[in-house]
Amino acid sequence: MSTQDDDYQGVLWPVLFGILLLVIGLVLGIAIFRTGKPAAAPLAPASASASGVVSGGMVLGTAATALPDGASVRVEEGVVKFYFASGSAELAAGAKEALADVVMGVAAGRKAVISGYHDTTGDPAQNEELAKQRAIAVRDTLAALGIGDDKLELKKPEVTTATGSNAEARRVEVRLE
Repeated sequence: MSTQDDDYQGVLWPVLFGILLLVIGLVLGIAIFRTGKPAAAPLAPASASASGVVSGGMVLGTAATALPDGASVRVEEGVVKFYFASGSAELAAGAKEALADVVMGVAAGRKAVISGYHDTTGDPAQNEELAKQRAIAVRDTLAALGIGDDKLELKKPEVTTATGSNAEARRVEVRLE
């Protein structure tokens, strides 16, 4: 009988451990679903020297070279870069969180400079207008965070496109001066 009891114990403990892990995962999943973001993941500062991708208010780590063809936010060496889906001026989730250091910099007396870029596909005049609308969307977000118009500058970039992919070119950059 003891051999049979040992066989059950050899199976029982891994099954109990698996159930325990499943319950913990379920509880964490429900907490994340209800709050919309992981409770234990801190938001990295925008002024960090490392590059990061912000999604849902979280910096996810070093950014990959390829960008999705949708809205996203990156913080690279103190510059907040908003990437947009083709034909869209809708900001990615996490926009306000990504601008936290910009808001603090403006509160310390600096000015936020916003530049919009576009890709080379389609009509150049429409692309320029869309880049302007994207920059205005970022400006409006900064204004909603309490930054006055006197501390915001919309600046037309010297070069309106990027040297990389079209997804990289469809962006708005915010930097402090």
